[in-house]
Amino acid sequence: MSEKLESLQDIKSASNSTEVKVRKANRDKLGRSYATGKRKDAVARVWIKPGKGNITINEKSIEQYFARPVLKMIINQPFEVTNRVNEFDVVCTVKGGGLSGQAGAIKHGISKALNEYEPELRTALKKAGFLTRDDRTVERKKYGKAKARRSYQFSKR
Repeated sequence: MSEKLESLQDIKSASNSTEVKVRKANRDKLGRSYATGKRKDAVARVWIKPGKGNITINEKSIEQYFARPVLKMIINQPFEVTNRVNEFDVVCTVKGGGLSGQAGAIKHGISKALNEYEPELRTALKKAGFLTRDDRTVERKKYGKAKARRSYQFSKR
């Protein structure tokens, strides 16, 4: 560790001289930022780069992969919150889970990748709750039960 502070005066002077940590953008040689998003059992690997707003999921367009408009809306939420609609191209691969979990994983990955690309967007993304992984998963089935909590129908006779 660093040097020890002996007196109250040393502690006060140390707290006054705190350095503000400036976050640095994290991009690869091609100008992309990468992040992994997770939701339920789905895992999404997401790359973003400046572009026209094209979103490619498992080598398919967003219209082909997600038919429901709600799932498309979920994926575009990070861009709407940060006012970056149609400014980034997204390429992602997603595995596991169902369509809803995959959309949530892609949203989480896009949010983390935006944070890597432009660290100034962190406050807006954090305030919207997009940088936190939603850890709710399906509860397991218990023995003696029909489902996780549902009992079998009781019969008097």
